[in-house]
Amino acid sequence: MHRLALLAVVLLAACTPAERPEQPLEGVAGGAAEDGVPAESRSAGPYVLALGTVQDGGLPHAACSGANCIAARQDPGRRRLIASLAIVLPESRRVYLIDASPDIREQLDRLGGVRGAPAGRVDRAPIDGVFLTHAHIGHYLGLAFFGFEAIHTRNLPVYSTARMGEFLRQNGPWSQLVRFGNVELIAIDPSQPVELDQGVRVTALPVPHRDEYADTVGFLIEGPGRSILYVPDTDSWSAWDPELPERLASVDVALLDGSFYSIAEMPGRSVEEVGHPLIPDSMDLLEGMVANGGIEVMFTHLNHSNPALDPASSEHAEIIRRGFSVLADGQRLSL
Repeated sequence: MHRLALLAVVLLAACTPAERPEQPLEGVAGGAAEDGVPAESRSAGPYVLALGTVQDGGLPHAACSGANCIAARQDPGRRRLIASLAIVLPESRRVYLIDASPDIREQLDRLGGVRGAPAGRVDRAPIDGVFLTHAHIGHYLGLAFFGFEAIHTRNLPVYSTARMGEFLRQNGPWSQLVRFGNVELIAIDPSQPVELDQGVRVTALPVPHRDEYADTVGFLIEGPGRSILYVPDTDSWSAWDPELPERLASVDVALLDGSFYSIAEMPGRSVEEVGHPLIPDSMDLLEGMVANGGIEVMFTHLNHSNPALDPASSEHAEIIRRGFSVLADGQRLSL
């Protein structure tokens, strides 16, 4: 065995089960076939891959000297990318993003050889489409990298609400992506799912949120085995109609807005000003459903101030104690 490979095996064996990654990032670990596609991904069913799990400023956050930011600069293991998901369909080698974050360059790298990228040059078609939730900076700025100055894709499908599409079409630099044919804007209707491959379909779900430029949606991702609801940004659950528990009645896994744990993270601001639901409030609302095994709930889109980002914190421990979890960068969830 190669000396470096042997060392990796020894180190992995020394980890406790809790320290081991649930799944390797595609293209980063595992044997690769001649075309560069990891062998284990060929026969795998469809899945969702968490490409990032923090709020729009990242972790470490821009210009931040808070405890979580300092820890993330000192320890690369504490670093997290901005919230985004990939829907991976291994049989057809298709990959779709939910949101195009400012961290998109590294996130595309983390998808590795899923699609069998060409060697020695820029891959002009690294993904098969993008679904957008809304027009806040952490969720669509990455679209710029598909443009003429960077990847220069051709007619990349971008799925969004009609209002979001109109915002992109009417405002630069996004309008240039449309004009140059880098993207093709496709309006989605919340009542009409988008059918992908391998029995996977994606349906937009209207979400109450600050809608300065466009409206906001979450996405229900339904696969042959189970369904996942992704809502990274929302106002308080009290603004939902129907109420959240009713929305989740037929969902297997919910990846929900966990931006803030406590209002104490934002001195001088009220819960009403912040808008986002606090994690304890979400747990109070859904604890019964989680306890009876009706659904698995994971928090994502955590703000840099959130103490739950520290796996050694009492807040993180309380989330686990109550049967919930914090979504991890690189975590893979089967569909």
